[in-house]
Amino acid sequence: MEMTMQKCDKGHQQENGRICAEVETMELFRTSQSWDGAELPDYLRGRPELVAVKYVFPAGKKLGWHHHEVMNFGVLVQGELTIVAIDGTEKVVHEGEAVVEMVGTVHHGENRGSKPAVLYMFYLSGKDKPLAVQHPEIPIEQCSTPFV
Repeated sequence: MEMTMQKCDKGHQQENGRICAEVETMELFRTSQSWDGAELPDYLRGRPELVAVKYVFPAGKKLGWHHHEVMNFGVLVQGELTIVAIDGTEKVVHEGEAVVEMVGTVHHGENRGSKPAVLYMFYLSGKDKPLAVQHPEIPIEQCSTPFV
């Protein structure tokens, strides 16, 4: 079966007589820095392991303090999420925005909104590497700008 594609006048293509909408693309970011301006590390050596994780933060909830040893980035598809570094620096991520996470810096994420925040994160990891290293010894309230 031979398929032919023809450009239509109104931004559509015809595929064997059927009208199909064109695919819209938008680059969300291109960077070599995390959201706080720090340079990202070099790629890991060895066999890569790509990991995708969906996080759902209920309203008013937060993760514990942690840091990442591998580069990661994501897209917030619902709600609003605040990322707080141990020094109190904050980044508010709004629905539809992409974010490049910190590597090696202790931080946590929290949902200060009234609806769940849904975040898809993508990790450029390696075999048997943890996605995050937890820091339970740091009380969640310990930061320059505590969550009320």
